[in-house]
Amino acid sequence: MNQPQNPAHRHPEPDLPDQEQPHPGWTGPMDPPPDHGEESYRGSGKLEGRKAVITGGDSGIGRAVALAFAREGADVLFTHLDAEKEDAEETVRLVEAAGRRAVPVPCDIREEANCRSLIDRAVEEFGRIDILVNNAAYQMSQPDGIEAISTEQFDRVLRTNLYGMFWLTKFALPHIPEGGSVINSASVQAYKPSPHLLDYAMTKGAIVTFTQGLAQMLAERGIRVNAVAPGPVWTPLIPATMPDTVEFGKQAPLGRPAQPAEMAPAYVFLASQEASFITAEIVNATGGTPLP
Repeated sequence: MNQPQNPAHRHPEPDLPDQEQPHPGWTGPMDPPPDHGEESYRGSGKLEGRKAVITGGDSGIGRAVALAFAREGADVLFTHLDAEKEDAEETVRLVEAAGRRAVPVPCDIREEANCRSLIDRAVEEFGRIDILVNNAAYQMSQPDGIEAISTEQFDRVLRTNLYGMFWLTKFALPHIPEGGSVINSASVQAYKPSPHLLDYAMTKGAIVTFTQGLAQMLAERGIRVNAVAPGPVWTPLIPATMPDTVEFGKQAPLGRPAQPAEMAPAYVFLASQEASFITAEIVNATGGTPLP
């Protein structure tokens, strides 16, 4: 029998070894390796026959969501950067092992034309889009303050985190039927910004506003819009963008970072019919940090 566990000890971690990677980061070199639910997630048909688009589905939260969606019965098209091809191939393997279709698409969502082409590809492959997960994001820690944030970095953060989400949602909506769902990845940073992640945090605040406003706009069309606000999660983005990983996640009341597998069930729930009366909601998954 699968007994409940103390959540603080479900993924007991020693101090994370200090480790760095160049951006965008890869799963393979991470120590310890992230848990995407490979051995733990069990589907129950919640998304049977659905067609999903997930940005940033090659690793981290995106891979965990793709795996969970597939085990719940959904086909998945997901984006990755050219440099993330190896990670993307593993996501394909996991989705196909669950008996569902996986369509990896190299795509830089900072460009409007790329976003339009991505949605066109999804419609070509699936005929419709039941679930859009705007998950891809860029961050880069700047502990030396706002003066250290270059215009190039600022532009990249906004275009990845906001422009891409806006364009993809806009282009996808004509192909999302009644009962469809848009799920955005917000963050604890939207409410409790870390100074060294100032530009990233401000985009996450905007994602919360976008989610709540769009949900009201689309209610009459029968399309729900929600977001998940994770706290610290052990993904390749962390060693690729943070100068010190040893203390990562210890600030959460549960005393550790989450694993990607612990985020995926929130996305499944929001995409499912069990959440049919839930829209304009931000599901906080912060390890105990209170948010509004």
